Amino acid sequence: MKYPYLLAAFASEFWAMEETKLLAIVDFLAMQAEGHKFTAQEIEARISPATASAVARKDGAVAVVPLRGIISPRVSVVENSSTGGGATAEGFASTIDRMADDDAVKAIIVDADTPGGNVLGVDEASAAVAAAKERKPVIVQVTGNLASAGYWIGCSASEIVMSPSSAAGAIGVRTAYDDVTEALAKSGVSREIIAAGKFKGEGLLGPLSDDTRTYMQGRIDEYYGMFVDRVAAGRDVATSAVRDGFGQGRMLGAKAAVREKMADRIATMKETLARFGAGGPAPRRFAPEREKRALALI
Repeated sequence: MKYPYLLAAFASEFWAMEETKLLAIVDFLAMQAEGHKFTAQEIEARISPATASAVARKDGAVAVVPLRGIISPRVSVVENSSTGGGATAEGFASTIDRMADDDAVKAIIVDADTPGGNVLGVDEASAAVAAAKERKPVIVQVTGNLASAGYWIGCSASEIVMSPSSAAGAIGVRTAYDDVTEALAKSGVSREIIAAGKFKGEGLLGPLSDDTRTYMQGRIDEYYGMFVDRVAAGRDVATSAVRDGFGQGRMLGAKAAVREKMADRIATMKETLARFGAGGPAPRRFAPEREKRALALI
């Protein structure tokens, strides 16, 4: 392993992400660290597949705001990725604020398909959604997955609508600690940490102490508590319904999510747009050659 600290640093962030997606990213980074080379297209396919509706748009009096791909605070969580995929919590919140201020926008539809991401900035983005719905309807339309940090943001909306094959949930927060001493030893490196401050060097080498483990668990519990409180407020349910019910980490399909009051109804994006008088055929930018020839004969 060439870069054990790089991988450890990534895994030790605080994540609210669907577990299999997060582990797939860690595996991918490990392959890169071992020297495997990937094209931009391969990176995009593995990390943040290209999806439609990557840019906020207006459809009549309806604003459609994407919440797609991995959620990060401000920049891509995967260094050197040129895909442009994913969403930032800060950017999403800014767009929601702007659409809420726009008098020409009568409703906001969030086009959501995300596995979640880093917790930083997510509660603030959820608060932006909560503030916007006091001024106009904010509908989260789930077109794939609304997982973890994505659900954290979406739970504050006026309504969550799920397409028939979609899923929501993965409520929870996780981090990891990698003991890299053996990997360093195999590479011939013996590292000693020199630090000032009682806890400054904790969690850098060797097994976790009980004290450090308790501290890390406390951080996780704090973020999870924020998550649960936001869901309970947004969905108007008791915190116990979240902690002891649908908020224990699993994903639920559309029917189960509605039954558990995680979502409000099942409908497609087309149907949701139609409810707000939007979603008509997009104007063509150019006519196909055959149509051009036919029009020339009229």
